[in-house]
Amino acid sequence: MNIELISALILFAFVSSATPGPNNLMLMASGANFGFRRSIPHMLGISIGFMLMVFLVGIGLMQIFDQFPESHLILKVASVGYMSWLAWKIANAAPPKGAEATGTPMTFLQAAAFQWVNPKAWAMALTAITIYAPDRSVLAVTLVAIIFGAVNAPSVSMWTVLGQQMRRLLTKPARLQAFNYTMAALLLASLYPLLKQT
Repeated sequence: MNIELISALILFAFVSSATPGPNNLMLMASGANFGFRRSIPHMLGISIGFMLMVFLVGIGLMQIFDQFPESHLILKVASVGYMSWLAWKIANAAPPKGAEATGTPMTFLQAAAFQWVNPKAWAMALTAITIYAPDRSVLAVTLVAIIFGAVNAPSVSMWTVLGQQMRRLLTKPARLQAFNYTMAALLLASLYPLLKQT
């Protein structure tokens, strides 16, 4: 892979990692509810989990989608169900009274596993492999995965910091609850492109 292609991949990884999506919305909610430090396992789970996903998609999982088109429907149903449950958890992270958020931040393993039902993650992984590792060689796929991991970690961290900074505005339980309801609604809205596909 030449330097021009690597530069394009870095730019693609940054733009796709830093723009709004399920991972970033959940990290903003986690930063607001639990702070940066308690959200670190969530951030690492996203970055490392997605890196592994890109690698596995590149070395063979794309062929499953090619051979079994019905696997797309299975993934879609699983994604909608799981993300709806996560939206419910986010909406209920703030209690009706009291300033402390209930629940716990997403763990490393939960965040890593979430990548497999995250429609944006699938789109990013499939696009990255198709464009930047079309031969699907282990070396090219590994390079794409490593670059994505290196770029993804600081990109998703920005959303956690944004959420943490918003905590200052969310000191009243009603504000925190309204924020969590908004984040839950935006998470559900992020499913629209997936549901629109028929």
